[in-house]
Amino acid sequence: MLMTQITCRPLPESLETQKRGSSAGALFWKPFIPGVFRSPGPWGGLRPTMPSLLLLAAALLSSWAQLPAEASSWWSLAMNPVQRPEMFIIGAQPVCSQLPGLSPGQRKLCQLYQEHMAYIGEGAKTGIKECQYQFRQRRWNCSTVDNTSVFGRVMQIGSRETAFTYAVSAAGVVNAISRACREGELSTCGCSRTARPKDLPRDWLWGGCGDNVEYGYRFAKEFVDAREREKNFAKGSEEQGRVLMNLQNNEAGRRAVYKMADIACKCHGVSGSCSLKTCWLQLAEFRKVGDQLKEKYDSAAAMRITRKGKLELVNSRFNQPTPEDLVYVDPSPDYCLRNETTGSLGTQGRLCNKTSEGMDGCELMCCGRGYDQFKSLQVERCHCKFHWCCFVKCKKCTEIVDQYVCK
Repeated sequence: MLMTQITCRPLPESLETQKRGSSAGALFWKPFIPGVFRSPGPWGGLRPTMPSLLLLAAALLSSWAQLPAEASSWWSLAMNPVQRPEMFIIGAQPVCSQLPGLSPGQRKLCQLYQEHMAYIGEGAKTGIKECQYQFRQRRWNCSTVDNTSVFGRVMQIGSRETAFTYAVSAAGVVNAISRACREGELSTCGCSRTARPKDLPRDWLWGGCGDNVEYGYRFAKEFVDAREREKNFAKGSEEQGRVLMNLQNNEAGRRAVYKMADIACKCHGVSGSCSLKTCWLQLAEFRKVGDQLKEKYDSAAAMRITRKGKLELVNSRFNQPTPEDLVYVDPSPDYCLRNETTGSLGTQGRLCNKTSEGMDGCELMCCGRGYDQFKSLQVERCHCKFHWCCFVKCKKCTEIVDQYVCK
């Protein structure tokens, strides 16, 4: 298979300006209507008594008191599986009223596009797994702490780590929705309708069913950004700076998926002669997206909010960040010790590499507290042989290895 990088593809227009089509597979976007979604009353026509209302209110206040501010997030869709529309039961509560973590605008989009919600959850899960892979050897390793806030209080700090998390989760949604379109899982989209690249050889066919990254980008922009756009903070306030930071990083994640999409081609012909090639648009492997966003994390720009309500560089000697770059507004905690205020889990009990001088090394990972050594038994496949036809048979080998954990 031949892979060629696509160049100079403009970003798709927003949902509000997308024109309605009439041909099969065209995108039919409903306008986004901001506002609070009010679900039908839960009492089923029965009027509750005053004591029951008081008990319910007390229970709700008690549960809310245990959650940190802004604990709920759409990321929780990754932790709580969303039912497919065909699994809905007649007479059951609408799925959107049951999903935790949605803002009013996201809940409204959920009503309009219920079949998308399962794939948003898959995208969030993909982003979380990639975050954990990229930070597996760091003090903060993208640990999830519960099914509601997912990452806990640490996301309330506008740090580099928060910037990466927002970007990679937004990228995950673009990835999941784009692929669901191609696989025919969503009624509002189909295969990619991207125009034939100008640099594609004339004798190559432009066809097949490509990943619909244009639709994925647009839908992810509307859904993920809805929470931030609903907030109304004073111009120049720290809260507004955090909103602008989140929007910038969401966009950086989406663009990473969009711009890394490649042309994939397949050969046709007698005995593999490749006399004919068919090409289509294909998403890049998400690991490559994660790698690029990790590079953006390493070069993220420190920003601050101005009185005019715009982000500016803390150090003007650096280059102004582009829409593909990550930004942050708060310094990162050291993540060395458990801290309930910041949400840091600390590094006590984390495995470390005694011989490494990097972040996974015991000196840096354990923050100078030292480490304990223990022996563990590892079982691996070994002495593998290929047997005709056609399977590989391996033996199991055991080995005692030294491991080190932070004090």
